[in-house]
Amino acid sequence: MGEIINGATPAVIDFWATWCGPCRTISPIFEKLSDLEESKEVKFYKVDVDQQEQISQEVGIRAMPTFALFQNGNKIKEVVGANPPAIQALIQTGASLV
Repeated sequence: MGEIINGATPAVIDFWATWCGPCRTISPIFEKLSDLEESKEVKFYKVDVDQQEQISQEVGIRAMPTFALFQNGNKIKEVVGANPPAIQALIQTGASLV
């Protein structure tokens, strides 16, 4: 995961949990957004916070779902909650970094 966060390619990570209802609701929307043409320069990942507790703690995840944009080791922006317009704006921010 370190190489993803520290990479030059913008990466949007969905921090989620299996027990989180809103996480399950937003997951297919996140996947559709990742398939859009304007998203092709951004990498997309999902991290189960229960299976990857250390990573979640290191990047300061406190609520699920949280969508975080990383590039070159920096958290550029994050969206907390199942908010499709805000997630789309986060992805557009990532695309603008390329």
